[in-house]
Amino acid sequence: MLRAAGHRVTALDLAASGAHPARMDEVASFEDYSRPLLDAVAGAGEDERLVLVGHSFGGLSVALATERFPRKVAAAVFLTAVMPCVGTRLGFTLEEILGQIKPDFFMDSKRMVLNTDQGPRAAVVLGPKLLAAKLYERSSAEDLTLATMLVRVGSQFVDDPIMQDKTLLTEANYGSVKKVFVAVKADACTSEEMQRWMVDLSPGRESEEIGGADHMAMCSRPKELCDVLLRITGKYG
Repeated sequence: MLRAAGHRVTALDLAASGAHPARMDEVASFEDYSRPLLDAVAGAGEDERLVLVGHSFGGLSVALATERFPRKVAAAVFLTAVMPCVGTRLGFTLEEILGQIKPDFFMDSKRMVLNTDQGPRAAVVLGPKLLAAKLYERSSAEDLTLATMLVRVGSQFVDDPIMQDKTLLTEANYGSVKKVFVAVKADACTSEEMQRWMVDLSPGRESEEIGGADHMAMCSRPKELCDVLLRITGKYG
């Protein structure tokens, strides 16, 4: 729909995600995990201004790319995503969200510890019951089936040094770029209260809402999401 409206759209798989060839135990750091996005933004033309859209955990990668290349980013969009703020560690909002999750949230997911060159790293494989009940519960059966087939080992890199760096996000770079948080009111993963908390934590940001969508709003409400993104690109792109 965005392409039909005349926009150039690139959907990236971050390292060890989707169709990306690496395994999670081969990804050395959160920066390496974000490398496909960082390289794509770095490779944009000098006269290009990008609208970056991060979903869920991908919000942290968008924040990192925005900090590194602020003059190439017209706006950073956080779709029910982890949205950090200047003056706190990159991983602060993620830790707060994880702290609100009850132990039974992950249902049939499998937790594990990866042996990496950097040492042991916590990881998880999201289970099909969790996907059906809390991520794709308003999406089509076809989208749920595809997601179940593509699920891979994931990690949140909570102990990565870049996540603990209080000086990483600066007012001059990340803080200077327009940010829009897109709240998903029926999200069963990130509560409406937690989404409001992230919005309130970042003064000067704008916000949009999508009603009737699950966590995977791009699947359950694609037209509504497209309309939101078109408004944002029309204003900042």
